[in-house]
This record gives sequence, structure tokens and C-alpha cells, in this order.
Amino acid sequence: MKFNIHGKNIEITDSIEAYIEEKVGRLHKYFGQPDDMVANILVKVKGLDQKIEVTIPTKNVILRAEEVGKDLYAAIDLVSEKLERQIRKSKTKMQKHRQKERYMDFSMDYDVSDEDNKIVKRKLLDLVPMSEEEAIVQMEMLGHDFFVFKNSDLEEICVLYKRKDNDFGILIAEEN
Repeated sequence: MKFNIHGKNIEITDSIEAYIEEKVGRLHKYFGQPDDMVANILVKVKGLDQKIEVTIPTKNVILRAEEVGKDLYAAIDLVSEKLERQIRKSKTKMQKHRQKERYMDFSMDYDVSDEDNKIVKRKLLDLVPMSEEEAIVQMEMLGHDFFVFKNSDLEEICVLYKRKDNDFGILIAEEN
């Protein structure tokens, strides 16, 4: 696995880089061709908080995790564990649904505990065309972290979500 490590408001020392490569590099066992993978890592410092963001794009799945803490090394440990859980969870779903060919980037040679992930609720949405501002009002009235709506300007189905910094983001669904 290749590493693309950058720092914002922090100098990435050799020891920090080595620790990141050791911890995140352990994930290579989950990939079929780890030499083709690139882990994009951003380390930020804001005040006393130190944040690490790791993104590993594969052909069909983007693995992403972030962690904030007072101790950078502890944050690196936690983000590595988060990514490993994501991979294991994805592998469990792949095995249950027998979609291995779609996820050829992952190696299937390790064991996974039998997790019970199942859909417990389905909801039918009546997508009323509305503006982004109306969607924000609706989402806040419902008290949810996300809201699905049909954007009246774009004529597309969108997902409005509240970010950790209390701003909003929009996902736009496009058909291929």
C-alpha cells in the first residue's frame, strides 16, 4: 500500500509517518492487490485537538474514517480500528449477499465473526419538489441529521445532511 501523508498546521515527522504507515499498513491483508492501493492521510491540528483523516479509494468502495483527540498517536490507533471494522463489515455483507465479484479489491482470505446486520425498518418517501432552503427547514423541524428530497432546481433526488461542524452538505443522486 502506498501512503500520501500531508499535514495541516503540523509538520509530519519521520516518527509520525512511520507510526501511520505501521498502523494503517496493517490493513493491506484485507486487499487482494494492496500494492495498487493508495491511502490518502491528512493530519490537522486545531488548538489542542489533533485530527487524522484517512481515505482509501478502491474500485467500487471508498473507505474513509476520521478521528479527533488530544493525543495524535491514540487518534491514529482509533482511525485504524475504524477502518478495519468498516472492511470487516463490508466483507460480512459481501459474503452474505454473494457479491464477491463486485468487490474484487478485497481479499476474502480472513475470518469474520458472524454479525447480525439486518434491515429493521423500511420507509416509503413521498418526494415533494422543494428548494434546498426548504429542505433544511424540514430537516430541522423533524430533528433528523439527514433529509431526502427532490431538488426543484436540479430535478434530482438529493440527500441533505448535517455535518459535524454544524454546516450542511448535499448528496446528489445521478443515474449512470
